[in-house]
Amino acid sequence: QVQLVESGGGVVQAGGSTRLSCAVSGSSLNIKSANWYQQTPGNNRRWVASITSTGGTTYKDSVKGRFTIAKENAEKAVILDMKSLTPDDTADYTCLIFMNGGPPYELQGQGIQVTVSS
Repeated sequence: QVQLVESGGGVVQAGGSTRLSCAVSGSSLNIKSANWYQQTPGNNRRWVASITSTGGTTYKDSVKGRFTIAKENAEKAVILDMKSLTPDDTADYTCLIFMNGGPPYELQGQGIQVTVSS
């Protein structure tokens, strides 16, 4: 059975760093592309970063230079490396992964909470 294993996040002090990971298990297929989103209570989910099949990356303006999205572990995992965190980065972060084949063709995480304390 294909599963998505999430890790990382937690409580971080302002100015600190954390790393989020979504890893695919139970599949022989690799990750083609992926997105990260953030959501805070009462607000819609907002796009944060994307990585394409060829490794191209794009970021929301407010995280450029601070966050890095990458594929790791022979493209079985996608990470979001978060640095210079501020309280505005506090949110629930979700990964959306598109596989190189399927089913399943898409996998979505349950969400990883990141809380930045001032």
